[in-house]
Amino acid sequence: MIAVEEKRARFRALHAEGCFVLPNPWDLGSLRRLEAAGFSAVASTSSGLAWSLGRADGEVSRDEVLDHLARLAAATDLPVNADFEDGYAAGLDELAANVAAAVATGIAGLSIEDQRGGRLHDAGEAVERLTAAREAIAATGADVMLIGRAEGILLGTAGLADTVERLVAYAQAGAECLYAPCLSDLGAVAEVVAAVAPKPVNVLLWADLTVDALARAGVRRVSLGGALAAAAWKGFDGAVRLLVEEGRVAPRGPAFR
Repeated sequence: MIAVEEKRARFRALHAEGCFVLPNPWDLGSLRRLEAAGFSAVASTSSGLAWSLGRADGEVSRDEVLDHLARLAAATDLPVNADFEDGYAAGLDELAANVAAAVATGIAGLSIEDQRGGRLHDAGEAVERLTAAREAIAATGADVMLIGRAEGILLGTAGLADTVERLVAYAQAGAECLYAPCLSDLGAVAEVVAAVAPKPVNVLLWADLTVDALARAGVRRVSLGGALAAAAWKGFDGAVRLLVEEGRVAPRGPAFR
């Protein structure tokens, strides 16, 4: 295994130029398959982890998430970006402590959302929270990247203009990569990229977007959220239906004999 510091340096270098895909494993099995596929880094997924535990997204505790991040980071030479939701904290002191605990798991990046329980934080409060997260990372001395997430489009409670304004403020507050899930067209993506330049932008692979098109639009990294986990569960459900309705299973691939 390579050193945590080396993984973090590699992760930061990925954000310097070009465009890379950041897929989202939810357990060690999916992590191993993504390693074998040749990806350069991975990110955790809150929804994928929750589904694997038989829960809905948002129902996993901070301690469970910290344990999950530690297991992912310890099991791979790939840098791991943490989906850390809203930091699992209402107040700034607790947020800072939780961020420090996440850094201690060996992650290379940390995403903080600007919503809690489906409600957007006031923009000023969201900036304060990102500032606290940035200061907490700095206090650890670790070279962990902070990703600022604007959730308004995903929640359906904010438009592009408000989202861009928030992302610019988050960049100024110390976020080193900006992310607004569910941008659905290249025009919106290009507006975000231009607004926060030269800081890198993450885009969720969504709707009719493609990796090549996003790369041409200046996107630095492309993530999938819970899409791979959802595809796995869809395959599972299909196999169960076949078993229930026809009493058989589909042919197994060579890796599962």
